[in-house]
Amino acid sequence: MESETRQVTAIVVGCGNRGQNYSSYALECPQRLKIVAVADPIKSRRQKIARMSGLTNEELIVDDWVKLSSKGTRIADCVFICTQDQFHCGPAVSFASRGYHILLEKPMSVEEKECEEIAMACQKANVILAVCHVLRYFPPVLKIKEIIDQGYIGEVVTVDHRENILYWHFAHSFVRGNWRNVKTSTFSLMAKSCHDIDLIMFWMGDRKCNKIQSFGSLKHFRQDQKPKGAGQTCLSCPEEVERLCPYSAKKIYLDRLKTLKSGPYGKCVYECDNDVVDHQVVNMEFENEATASFTMNAFTKDMRRETRICGTKGELRWDGSSHGPIEVFDFTTGKGDQIFPDQTVPESTRLRGHGGADFFMIDAFIKSVSSNDQSLILTGIKDSLRSHKVVFAAERSRLNNTIETVDI
Repeated sequence: MESETRQVTAIVVGCGNRGQNYSSYALECPQRLKIVAVADPIKSRRQKIARMSGLTNEELIVDDWVKLSSKGTRIADCVFICTQDQFHCGPAVSFASRGYHILLEKPMSVEEKECEEIAMACQKANVILAVCHVLRYFPPVLKIKEIIDQGYIGEVVTVDHRENILYWHFAHSFVRGNWRNVKTSTFSLMAKSCHDIDLIMFWMGDRKCNKIQSFGSLKHFRQDQKPKGAGQTCLSCPEEVERLCPYSAKKIYLDRLKTLKSGPYGKCVYECDNDVVDHQVVNMEFENEATASFTMNAFTKDMRRETRICGTKGELRWDGSSHGPIEVFDFTTGKGDQIFPDQTVPESTRLRGHGGADFFMIDAFIKSVSSNDQSLILTGIKDSLRSHKVVFAAERSRLNNTIETVDI
């Protein structure tokens, strides 16, 4: 890891898993990043990053981000905003207006208007905004982009991209977990798959998406699908019913009995207050008549993404793995080839989330702030706002049975 021209200082707002993850870069590369303040309403969380960062000044270890943004002078170069999805807009706009560069956890916001407000605030203040669509920094994704841009498969005609969520993971996070309900979180496509819509937009480049259509529903995880005789919780469910249920909390959380008895993670998946869809398709048409389709599916045995991109001169396939290969078939020669990503994640890093994309994303952001070079950011204001607008349009289409357009 080569040294940069100067060390970047950062505030962490939201000290949960993502905040802790990005902050760990300061431990690995202390010459590049220093955490100088933290804010989180939960004391144990903010203290964890404070200890990790060597912070002792209580005025910089606070329960409310406003206490940091309202200081008379800037106390850092940038801020990592890793709050819950519904609480991104306030700190993003406030810190941007005070000249802080922004690393913003995805989604930008769960409200389209707030996404626009964040974009406008960053543009007005002329600060760097990097939205954590980390997969744009994923080496296989970048290699696919390179293959497309260099014309190896000709002009792109259609993209078929799938996100296989894994049956028990969906039950954990989107039926029993924090992202189960639109009112307390957001809709499935935004919470789970805005990454994937953003990938399609990234691969399609400057081509404008003209039309969006989407279908999907909550088909299975609801009361009318509940097996006869099943209990309200998995621990109270008759053994002859529970053993046949693939979503049994006993099977998933066997050793966490207290949680199963009193918390939502022990509830029958057919008795939760979830309302987000468990499967969805999105169809997209671009200005050059190219099309793309995306499928999100809870009912899979694997947790991985799959991509097929068909062009006028060839076809590309990727199974979502970190190390490739990307399979390319040339229509002209009738031969196939396997192409591997150029980069690998450093062995020493703990930032291995999303196949190591977390490392490359935070690394690019810190370099961008250090050198004041926005070109290093692959998930900046315009691109991030555009992909979010497509996600919102897809959800409007699903809800209203319409074909939607995006004006950006």
